[in-house]
Amino acid sequence: MALVMKYINIMNRYMDTHGDPRTKDWPMMSSPFPTLAVCLTYVYLVKVLGPRWMENRKPFRLQNTLIIYNAAQVIFSAWIFYECLMGGWWGHYNFNCQPVEYADTPRVNRMVHACWWYYFSKFTEFMDTIFFVLRKKESQITTLHVIHHGCMPMSVWFGVKFTPGGHSTFFGLLNTFVHIIMYTYYMFSAMGPQFQKYLWWKKYLTTLQMVQFILIMVHAFQLLFIECNYPKAFVWWIGMHAVMFFFLFNEFYKQAYKGRKSQYKNLLMFCLQRPEKLRKEDEPLLANGHANGDCQTTEKKLLNGHANGKLMANGSSSAKSSNGYSSSSNSNGYKNGAVLANGVNGHTTELTQRKVK
Repeated sequence: MALVMKYINIMNRYMDTHGDPRTKDWPMMSSPFPTLAVCLTYVYLVKVLGPRWMENRKPFRLQNTLIIYNAAQVIFSAWIFYECLMGGWWGHYNFNCQPVEYADTPRVNRMVHACWWYYFSKFTEFMDTIFFVLRKKESQITTLHVIHHGCMPMSVWFGVKFTPGGHSTFFGLLNTFVHIIMYTYYMFSAMGPQFQKYLWWKKYLTTLQMVQFILIMVHAFQLLFIECNYPKAFVWWIGMHAVMFFFLFNEFYKQAYKGRKSQYKNLLMFCLQRPEKLRKEDEPLLANGHANGDCQTTEKKLLNGHANGKLMANGSSSAKSSNGYSSSSNSNGYKNGAVLANGVNGHTTELTQRKVK
């Protein structure tokens, strides 16, 4: 225990020495442990405690709550996006290399505050998962979902603590833009089935998220090949997060969309191949039976066969007909495998009906 406390004290001294003094006394910024504790609590809540508590309860109907929540997230994300633009990315920052600014000016301070609010927004996004738990949408609480939400506050904390501003804020700029679109989709989705016809672009939202991570990777890793007064540790930190999330989202995309297309393709092939299989397997039983198509043939195994209610063939007196008469007869196919045969022999008339089993 004493050894653990020793390392904690060393870490705290390091953070006090190298941390940005502007955010030192801000909420949750003195140590990473409060943020870590909240993240671990979130994981336990949505994976263990919440589902256990909801096990014997009916799912909550939260339509109005979801509409209000998603609308608030759209507004919140749009405000942070605007602050990031005004704090530097709109005409002041360099996309190739942007060191952290330390000047005490309104614009620079605006970006520092935007960084902290972006960090805070990662906690508000925990509600996405909590609403899934309350609505018993267990299928939505995927590994990707929990990792993404559970890691983000801890990841952003280090940026706000050591580099509030500069190159890595490009991550927040893109992410808030994507969240504006994402929460707009969720808001309309929560409004009811009458809005579903306007949400055809769902899979493109996942594509947009993957494009976001590619842009973040390129933007971060370019500093490995050029000289820039920005900590290389954060280049790797941001870049590797983007790599991890890209592959997680790509795997989700393949399972959710390409896998579904494959299922539809397999089902279509099954439906196309099934009639041929039936014809081969049940060929001996098709006399006077049912064929799926316009089958006009005089072959003995399909004689008097039926397709879509059409008359198929007429037996002749010179050959054994499908109704069993050797005399001159006319046999007419009948749907569902039934055969009506009218035999004519002198002045007598018989009506027989045979079903193919």
